[in-house]
Amino acid sequence: MQQLLDLLKQYQTTDANEEAMRLRLMEFVQTHENCFDRTLLIGHVTGSAWILDETGTQALLMHHRKLDRWFQPGGHCDGDPNVQGVAQREAWEETGAEVTPVGDGIFDIDIHTIPARKQEPEHLHYDVRFLFRADATKELLINEESNEIKWIPLNEVRLHNDEESMMRMVRKSVLNGRMSE
Repeated sequence: MQQLLDLLKQYQTTDANEEAMRLRLMEFVQTHENCFDRTLLIGHVTGSAWILDETGTQALLMHHRKLDRWFQPGGHCDGDPNVQGVAQREAWEETGAEVTPVGDGIFDIDIHTIPARKQEPEHLHYDVRFLFRADATKELLINEESNEIKWIPLNEVRLHNDEESMMRMVRKSVLNGRMSE
């Protein structure tokens, strides 16, 4: 828990909306000892991987089978407080890509509602996203959670998912690419 709180304290958000989510996430983690467990039915911390190719011009996205939308790989912590490790594991499990972390800090934060399904009530995912790189020439593996996986040029991500949280990660990726030139 403390590791995530330390990362959240160090993280510099890019806008007022994301800053409000950072503060909500910090409060949630401090208030719920079991914040990493999906058994916490009001919501739980999840880890996601924003994966760019080696040129920084494409993102690896998956078409999520249950939600019928394109997203970055990620998933439940299932009790593991190492959220970056969770994001890396989920990237491998969901895409087969061998990803390398870009730094050890948070890349993005998003809090979003997950609709009720079967015995699971509507709840929140407190999603902590980390930046990774992967070789776009390597073969990808589709698992039972996705219909399709593909590299998508950053300027085309909006054609697959134009939600603000996705567009924010695209903007950060473009900005980071310019900063490293």
